Amino acid sequence: MKPLSETDIRSSIVNASRGDIDRMPLPGLHEVMWDDREYLGWRDPQSRLRGYLVHWAGDVPVGIVLRASEVGLTRGISAMCAFCRTPQPSHQVTMFTAPRAGQAGRDGNTIGTYICDDLACSLMIRILPAAHPLNPDPADVVAARAEGLLTRVQNFTADILRTA
Repeated sequence: MKPLSETDIRSSIVNASRGDIDRMPLPGLHEVMWDDREYLGWRDPQSRLRGYLVHWAGDVPVGIVLRASEVGLTRGISAMCAFCRTPQPSHQVTMFTAPRAGQAGRDGNTIGTYICDDLACSLMIRILPAAHPLNPDPADVVAARAEGLLTRVQNFTADILRTA
């Protein structure tokens, strides 16, 4: 992923008001390992239900505001993140919704999906599979996971941008 500046991030948000964007807390951008990410995702430390996600669509960053469900999945079951497709304990996967961009979002239209609670899918896909003669090269596995992750994130944000 190409690095993002504060200006890139704030100007990329497509589904929030200018005031919300101006108040949006940013993660420590100097700490981000950009080469190991398909998108930048973080949770708001002051609002436990709010999250943010920004990725590049070509040469343009696209960012969205997410809202985590207040109700978690049933404890003791497995769940799968729709982005990284990693099975995890249910408390590590959360239903996030996002208002659609434009008038549709202002009218209350949202879309949602289950995502890693910490929005760290880029880390999850880099957990290497165990070496085995029947497994493909671990680097190839990570590359395929990264491509799939980015495609699913781009499709989700494209749905948010869709006006009809």
